[in-house]
Amino acid sequence: MYDFELMGNERKDLRRPATYWIGEGAGWLLRHVVSGLAATGITPNMFTFLALAVNSWAAALFAMGRFRQAASVLFLAGFLDMADGQVARRVGRVTAFGAFLDSTLDRYSDLALYMGLVVYYTLIGRTFYMILAAVAMASSFMVSYSRARAESLIPSCKVGFMERPERLVLLILGGAFNRMAQVLWVVATISTLTVIHRVVYTWKELRAGRALPEASASQTT
Repeated sequence: MYDFELMGNERKDLRRPATYWIGEGAGWLLRHVVSGLAATGITPNMFTFLALAVNSWAAALFAMGRFRQAASVLFLAGFLDMADGQVARRVGRVTAFGAFLDSTLDRYSDLALYMGLVVYYTLIGRTFYMILAAVAMASSFMVSYSRARAESLIPSCKVGFMERPERLVLLILGGAFNRMAQVLWVVATISTLTVIHRVVYTWKELRAGRALPEASASQTT
């Protein structure tokens, strides 16, 4: 007898979009690469420091105007950023300090990348784009800070679009296709809108009485 349920599932799989299969393939590759990295004995925190070093390399290339090379290096840095958490979970070494260190060094990585762009536009005499890169740097930092500060008051503040992965993808695309000026406009604008969204969201949550207990206690003391 035919297994009609199995045949139906196979037909559904065939109708899935190409992006699904790309995601599945990337996930399969990442799992196998993480297994290999975990077997090397390198600690997750070492991967975190390595990601900072590679991001700093990309920043130096940005400062020299080698945007396509910087995009390639930044792609590697993005992989390392993912690898540290994956390796930590694989070897059972997920710690609160590891998460804190990863988040802290990510901020340094972001600052280094935008500083590289600030230096580049300063050296070539493009004052407007130097200022735009500085605004993009500040607004990107505020996206992370606004969430961290909000989550000291309310349970969660994940609203908004321009998180770190989106910003990195945009920088890679800007470098690869030599469209960094347009990318900086997008990052600066949407990051600012994300911060505003998080401020408004936090205000509404606090007004609705959904503050964390420790936040409520601090307001009454």
